[in-house]
Amino acid sequence: EQTKVKTLSEDKLPLSKKITRLSGFLWGGSGLLAFEHLWHGEISPFFPFLTAANDPSEMAVAFHEMATVGTSMAVLVTAVWAVLTVVSDKILKRKPKETAKLGGDAV
Repeated sequence: EQTKVKTLSEDKLPLSKKITRLSGFLWGGSGLLAFEHLWHGEISPFFPFLTAANDPSEMAVAFHEMATVGTSMAVLVTAVWAVLTVVSDKILKRKPKETAKLGGDAV
């Protein structure tokens, strides 16, 4: 009788790959946000680089926005990543028979 050895990759992704995906989501969002700021003319090519930093009263508003909106965006992206990670683990843990019912190839 032949026993099948289950490897880690058969039932879930390694933690390092999950963290790499989270990093990609966060860096991608940061890149898009930087492009959006550039598009709206909020970045200048000379110091202090952000147009809001030219006026101290605007800096306070900008720092408040970074603290509130920026943090909530990062938390939302991390929450979406967590949900996707849980869902992908559940899909990978399905037995081949269950996957075949969904149209996948049975082993």
